[in-house]
Amino acid sequence: MPTGGHCRIAAKMGAMEKTPVAVIAGAGEGLGFALGKRFAQAGYNVALAARSAERLARLAGEIAKAGHKAFAAPTDLREEQEVIALFDALESEHGPVEVAVFNAGANFRAPIQDTPADMFEKVWRLGCYAGFLFGREAARRMAPRGRGTILFTGATASVRGGSHFAAFAAAKNGLRAVAQSMARELGSRGIHVAHVVIDGMIDSAATRARFPERVKDLGPDAMLDTGAIAELYYQVHAQPRSAWTFEADLRPFGEKF
Repeated sequence: MPTGGHCRIAAKMGAMEKTPVAVIAGAGEGLGFALGKRFAQAGYNVALAARSAERLARLAGEIAKAGHKAFAAPTDLREEQEVIALFDALESEHGPVEVAVFNAGANFRAPIQDTPADMFEKVWRLGCYAGFLFGREAARRMAPRGRGTILFTGATASVRGGSHFAAFAAAKNGLRAVAQSMARELGSRGIHVAHVVIDGMIDSAATRARFPERVKDLGPDAMLDTGAIAELYYQVHAQPRSAWTFEADLRPFGEKF
């Protein structure tokens, strides 16, 4: 079972202990960064994984400035060999992966008749296929130890396909199905797999820049705060195994559902 943020696990090689790793896949300026900060505050050595090495280095630097451990791990999550190499490097160079959070995804909105086939596939590859690769490699490292947490970020589209969102809904529904299968398979082996449905608009600089009028109309506390979301992820990870959550759904108080 997950043993909390301050645990120490003996390294496989040598007598020196290494701090357990929490890897955040799809680490951007918003939720990914908040997740990295929260697990770093809990004592984990945080690996931030995405394609942009420059951005990851800056975000890891911000976490390090606060006195925590974090580092950039540039990875194209859609490429199998890169995901395998990511986990190999984490385990050999930094410490055992105890928490793996898949937060990557790509949204696309268009009428079904105007949705290009290649765009549908791109959205699926990052939102679902990459999640499968990431979850599989995390499970391969965690299963022999009999403990670990794998968390997947979902969306409204995970449970309800909306008009003009066929590509996004296919990816998110598929990712949720992967998470369900993994939870049923791995739970009895001590690995906690959970899926978090983000049902609402996340408050971030990008959201405020892209939808200024909508943000203005929403008012205070009507968007999901990234720090509050990250706290939920950590609390799910820290649950005792006698009462594990598979799925949690989050929305601000004013969101209709």
